[in-house]
Amino acid sequence: MFNRKQIAKELSLSEDEAVRSEATLRQLNLLQPMPGAPEVLVPVGPDVAAAELVSPTEQEIHELQQAVTSVRTKLLSLMPAYFEGRRQRNRLEAFDLITDGAMVQSLIDEVGKRCRSEVLTVQPGGARPSEALASAREVTMQFLDRGVKVRTIYQHTARSDLATRAYVREVTAAGAEVRTADQLIDLMLIYDRELVFLPERSAASGRPGAAVVREPTLVAFLCSVFEFMWDSASPFVVESQKATASSDDLKQSIIRLMVLGYKDEMVARRLGMSVRTCRRHISEITEELEATSRFQAGYNAAVSDALRELRPPGAS
Repeated sequence: MFNRKQIAKELSLSEDEAVRSEATLRQLNLLQPMPGAPEVLVPVGPDVAAAELVSPTEQEIHELQQAVTSVRTKLLSLMPAYFEGRRQRNRLEAFDLITDGAMVQSLIDEVGKRCRSEVLTVQPGGARPSEALASAREVTMQFLDRGVKVRTIYQHTARSDLATRAYVREVTAAGAEVRTADQLIDLMLIYDRELVFLPERSAASGRPGAAVVREPTLVAFLCSVFEFMWDSASPFVVESQKATASSDDLKQSIIRLMVLGYKDEMVARRLGMSVRTCRRHISEITEELEATSRFQAGYNAAVSDALRELRPPGAS
């Protein structure tokens, strides 16, 4: 074995550099005393050195992960008791306003799991994103499997969306009921006619919060609003032969809003479609009514409706 001086000379290092190099290699476990001769240092393979260095840290990390998992499991086990306690506490409260979107979704999931008989949903805004429909499909099928009745109202514009049509075909085959209307007031979720979720109106950005209504009189009123919209809505029949009827319903809705003097942007917003699509429909309607302007189209439509009302039954 070479001593430090010989090693420093062999490697063209100063003795101080040789000492520092030896200290570094020993710190990394790449040099270790020989068993039975501690004054003699022998090289150690990097894999063995690495295992010796990181093994205590890995064990500490493993223990911390186990501790985190244990704490999380114990706390999550309290969720049913927490929600039940909150339900008991809120019996005397009319509503809660929850501004955190993630908390709203957590509450919706929990309420959905405890739902016993019926879910009523109003989904304005036309076609929904495909990822939202995938999640809705899973939840709806779970409701139906448990014998929970599901009724949903969309806007007429959702009928032209292929993803929505596929979703409606599947859930209605399993027992759900879906209808469409020209205009809807707002998003609404009703569970067992006992609890209603309404969107938070003050949400400026991000996932919106919700107002959670529990007061029986308010809930009964909102259920009546749903039934009113349901009775005036049309069944969402996926078969292609119904497409013409739904298109006619949509055009009639556009004409009514045009007669009332709404601009394109407002018509599009109220009917849940893009402004571009709305303007395309308005152009077709204007041509059908033989009008040269949007104003004249609305006037012609109003006159046509008035003449139909004055014409005696059976008259040609």
